[in-house]
Amino acid sequence: MKRNTWQREAVREALDDTEGFISAQALHSTLHASGSPIGLATVYRALGDLASSGEADSLQSPEGEALYRACSTTGHHHHLICRNCGLTVEIAADEVEAWAKGVAAEHGFTQAAHVVDVFGLCANCTKLVVADGADSKVEADRG
Repeated sequence: MKRNTWQREAVREALDDTEGFISAQALHSTLHASGSPIGLATVYRALGDLASSGEADSLQSPEGEALYRACSTTGHHHHLICRNCGLTVEIAADEVEAWAKGVAAEHGFTQAAHVVDVFGLCANCTKLVVADGADSKVEADRG
């Protein structure tokens, strides 16, 4: 078990105060803006430790960047994530669990693990697209 240093606690608190997923660099900027002297490498290390211990969720954005957020659900779960606003909903997916176990067993794999994150548009962002009449609103908001 990792020691609970002031740096790790600062990262945990900043992550708790963050809405949705955030990159290590963005969290580092937030910490620095509040006067923390913590280094970027320390933020990366602390986020990795928090994700490994189950205290933070970690996922890879469609662009390939690692993103983190404070975990509000214990145990294995999946996410629905809005590509526009970042709204995240934690979900159970029994069908995915059964499929993953079945495919693994079919190919002789044991102790299989998986990560499923579904990216789409939340209801509010979908309304914006419909009201705007095109996907240009969503793409402009992301840029």
